[in-house]
Amino acid sequence: MSLVVVPVRYPLSKHSRRTLERAIEVARDRDAALTILHVDLYQNGKKVTRIDLKAAVESTFGRLENTRYVVRTGFLVEESILDEVAAEDADVVVIGSKQASRLRRLFQRFTDNPNIDQYLRTHLDCEVITVESARA
Repeated sequence: MSLVVVPVRYPLSKHSRRTLERAIEVARDRDAALTILHVDLYQNGKKVTRIDLKAAVESTFGRLENTRYVVRTGFLVEESILDEVAAEDADVVVIGSKQASRLRRLFQRFTDNPNIDQYLRTHLDCEVITVESARA
């Protein structure tokens, strides 16, 4: 079974809800498992639990089948996302355009290739779907 990973903020922002909605569609269309990931930053001192994340998602989208809720703690959101994608051998990553911009800047620091989709395909062998922010 294939796997879709979607990183989100907690509490869910408008952009996270939009990104999550797209990830749910992709997982259903591909009959894939879904991992919803939140990265709790050490430096923020907040503790978000899997239960918090699951409750927030289910209050917006209802109960989701074949879904795993993951909260990782780290210093860099981008690095934690990449670690999770690699560890889970994800087939698809659905990220918001703001996260894509942050990842692009991170890649530019470490590589000469700012193309996230190409980088992830080359290094992690997964597809990246970027969800544009809603326009007001």
